[in-house]
Amino acid sequence: MAEPHFIKASASFDGNTPNLNVTFKESGLGNNVSITYVASADATATFQCFNNGGKHPKAANKETVSGPVSAMGTFSSGKNGTISQTLTLFPPGPGSFTCPSGQTLILTDVTYTNVKILDITNGISKNIPGTFIFP
Repeated sequence: MAEPHFIKASASFDGNTPNLNVTFKESGLGNNVSITYVASADATATFQCFNNGGKHPKAANKETVSGPVSAMGTFSSGKNGTISQTLTLFPPGPGSFTCPSGQTLILTDVTYTNVKILDITNGISKNIPGTFIFP
C-alpha cells in the first residue's frame, strides 16, 4: 500500500537569476505512477527604469508588483516509488509598467514568501520555511 510523504523540500535561486528553484523528494508513491505537483509562493518584484549609461534616473519611475506565482509538473515515480525533481518559480511580470524612450526596464529585486510544494495527485503538501530575497 502506497503511503506518499515528502522526504525533503528546499528552495534556492537558479544561479544568478531571480528564478526560484523548488527542489523536492517524495517517497511512498508506488511503482510507475504519474504524480502532478505545483510549486507556489507569494512574490513581490520591483521594476525600475535605467538609462543607456546604466544609471537610474531620479524620477519616480519604479513599479512594485505582488502576487502569487506557481509552476506545475507531472513526473513518474519509476520502479522505486520515489520522485526527486525541481520546479522553477518566476517573478511576476511588470504588468503595464513601461519606461520612457531611451530607458530600459530592469527587474531590480524580488522576494518570495510562503513557498510550498503540493502533490496534487495525493493531496499532500510541504511548506518550505524562509523568505527568499534576490539579489
